[in-house]
Amino acid sequence: MAESDNNSIDFSIDRSNLYKEESFTDLKVGNIRRLIPVKPDGSEDKTRKAIFVGQTNLMTPNGPLPIQGVIKAKELQQAVKRFPETMEEAVERLMEEAQKMKDQQESKIITKQKEDSRIIIPGR
Repeated sequence: MAESDNNSIDFSIDRSNLYKEESFTDLKVGNIRRLIPVKPDGSEDKTRKAIFVGQTNLMTPNGPLPIQGVIKAKELQQAVKRFPETMEEAVERLMEEAQKMKDQQESKIITKQKEDSRIIIPGR
């Protein structure tokens, strides 16, 4: 989805980047989606590789938090084996991003407080 110059949204599907989706779940921890590349006519595109995406939810005081990440795998068994480490990495990235956002907000507050200070510093 892209915006054009006249502020309208382009909802055109990229026909050269189509995938069909299969979903596998244990009904407990999460699910793994296998995205299989297809040609515009729907037939399988053997020139591109399938993509595995893992997804789970973490329960928080504010409700479920969806976590997902691309699993580096060539087949389903490998994706199942690598699911836990991929989800752990996704959680780590999420926590790092949350910390960065928190730090940015705190620095804005500190900067604002400095600007609002009524203390006169000579030479300033």
